[in-house]
Amino acid sequence: MTPGSGNFAGGTLVCHCADRPVKVSVTGDVAHNHACGCTKCWKPDGATFSVVGVVPRASLSVSEQNDKLAVVDVNAAIQRHACKECGVHLYGRIENEGHPFHGLDFIHTELFEEDGAAAPGFAAFVSSIIESGVDPAEMEGVRARLKELGLEPYDCLNPPLMDAIAAHAYKQKHVA
Repeated sequence: MTPGSGNFAGGTLVCHCADRPVKVSVTGDVAHNHACGCTKCWKPDGATFSVVGVVPRASLSVSEQNDKLAVVDVNAAIQRHACKECGVHLYGRIENEGHPFHGLDFIHTELFEEDGAAAPGFAAFVSSIIESGVDPAEMEGVRARLKELGLEPYDCLNPPLMDAIAAHAYKQKHVA
């Protein structure tokens, strides 16, 4: 993935279908782009991590083949919309208005046709790759490699996002 300039105007996310691929239009740049090791995110074949960022909900629209999309797990906090044919997750949406990230859509930036979206800035849910079959004895090396790539590894989200979640929880309890 080519690092972004900070001026990415948006682009098109495309599933892996050769025939009638699903296309999702995104206007504007991506925030909080990161390597994600969670077991819920779609990953390209052979990848241990996916690349995920967020965009405002209003900046995302399905431009082609909406009929091929289905929610992977209707009970999950993030409603991941995947192509029914190739299985690629195009975006994840939080419908719960009480969730701290409501209003943001999660996208797999490696699916952009265009180069220039914000580069990943950290790695999240790193320990979760063990659940995907990575030997725990390899984790020190995985974390070292992520750091070499300039991606600070976290076993949750990075501190600014964790702070946003905590601030949201505080407001829910203490602001009427």
